[in-house]
Amino acid sequence: MENIARTRKKYYLGKSIASFLLVLFTMPLGHALMMLMGKFMDPVAVHYAGFFMGLAGFIIVVWGVFVKGDTKQTLFGLFGGLLFWTGWVEFLFQYYAHRYGAQPEITPEGHVTQPEYLLMPMTFGLWMMVMTLYIFCTKTGCCFINWVQHHLFRSRERDIVARPMTRHTSIVTFMELNVMMWTTYIVLMFCYDPRFIGDQSPIVALIAFGCFAGSLFMFRKELRLASWGANIRMAIATVIIFWCPVEIMARLQFFTEIWVQPEKYKAQMITILIAFIVLLAYVVYVAVRKPKK
Repeated sequence: MENIARTRKKYYLGKSIASFLLVLFTMPLGHALMMLMGKFMDPVAVHYAGFFMGLAGFIIVVWGVFVKGDTKQTLFGLFGGLLFWTGWVEFLFQYYAHRYGAQPEITPEGHVTQPEYLLMPMTFGLWMMVMTLYIFCTKTGCCFINWVQHHLFRSRERDIVARPMTRHTSIVTFMELNVMMWTTYIVLMFCYDPRFIGDQSPIVALIAFGCFAGSLFMFRKELRLASWGANIRMAIATVIIFWCPVEIMARLQFFTEIWVQPEKYKAQMITILIAFIVLLAYVVYVAVRKPKK
């Protein structure tokens, strides 16, 4: 019993930090990529590139279903999901916003929200449709959904959500990334909208603080995950929640978003890129290599 207790209390600090930073670096790099494409590519070429980026992400995620190994499938789901979201979600919203003349919103404080993000709240009904499937029809490994199911269904939980869907780690990672990104975008857009809350409201500050505190609790759970695959999947959720207060503080001008103007902050962005490549190489090498007999 003593050995079991010690095993449960073991923390994997190095692995958790590496997983967290690996996912965290994708946020500024993804934003910077979109900014550079928009500034230095022809608008028509941007949308073609965005379409093929999303297609590449979709192929990578599906390819990951047939790959063996939990960590490999997780990496396929992560990077395929990032390409999918950037290409078939963000760039597609951008295309239709520009095509039909949607205008950016500029607040009295000078905050600018691009038109493609202003359209995000329109997908609330679609988001609810997806969440209805997850909450009422399947068991998942998501702590939040499990909590909702437990308190919503109570004694009937096992009857209503009796079994999980077929589990492919690549698809699970892909859906985790995209649904959480989708959720946080909708939340932030409703927060910024002055007809609902407004970015100067103390409610927005409370949401930022709550997300930051929540990310700390999530990271504490991540510290106990021994396998690379599970650790990276937990890092995805942790980073997305952690990034919400980053976005809010940037909007309130607590700091400069260097990833919005990467051409002006070349040294910083190149440093992040190099750190990301080195870290990715390390994670792939350590996590995927076969143990010696």
